[in-house]
Amino acid sequence: MAIEVFNRYEKKYRIRDDTYHKLRERLSEYMEADEHSKDGDFYTICNIYYDTPDNYLIRKSVDGSVYKEKLRLRSYGVKAPDEKVFLEIKKKYKKLVNKRRTKLQLAEAYQYIQSKERPELKQYMNGQVLNEIDYMIHRMELSPKVFLSYDRCAMFGKDNKDFRVTFDRNITTRRYDLGLHYGIYGDKLLEEDEWIMEVKIENAMPLWMTQILSEFQIYPASFSKYGTEYKKFVANGCKIDYKGDRESC
Repeated sequence: MAIEVFNRYEKKYRIRDDTYHKLRERLSEYMEADEHSKDGDFYTICNIYYDTPDNYLIRKSVDGSVYKEKLRLRSYGVKAPDEKVFLEIKKKYKKLVNKRRTKLQLAEAYQYIQSKERPELKQYMNGQVLNEIDYMIHRMELSPKVFLSYDRCAMFGKDNKDFRVTFDRNITTRRYDLGLHYGIYGDKLLEEDEWIMEVKIENAMPLWMTQILSEFQIYPASFSKYGTEYKKFVANGCKIDYKGDRESC
């Protein structure tokens, strides 16, 4: 059954290129790269974030609400309309992240969110997750707002596969051509040598990881990719039509 459920804490850090290379070498004593990140390789994650005409979901998130929720469509690389992608609900309450997702064909996902007509249940879908998504898209007027992609390198603990560290770079965003099939292009969100490191844990952070962070003088930094894009969008003098007709700069 095509379902993935995550309940975990996520801590984020902003690091530079030189720190990344030193840190990866240090972490290799306790962690190993996942199958898509061998020999320092990266894989690309593409997302479409959905929101209301007045951007309620992301405004609530950047305002520091204790409860946050997002709906996004995610693919690993650029996908054709008949290929599988993930439709996800991501919720965060008092720092605990819950993510629930199910597979759909890309064309099915586009049609579902636009029409609000639930697709016929297929073997690769999960009915319970679709119930939750269905509730969300019917209580809110949601439409695609932002394309956001990045290159990721991921590692997991040798003794604890649930402990993960990811490194993201080349964060690219756009507010046009809002589809996962168009390709990867747009504006860069961070400087070229800057990385977002995420530590994903279910319980307490391993002592050795705490010691390594201290050794490299790496400290937590509040960061949301979509939230940072939205704040940049507003700071650049872009205008938001709260009736939902347009967003323009």
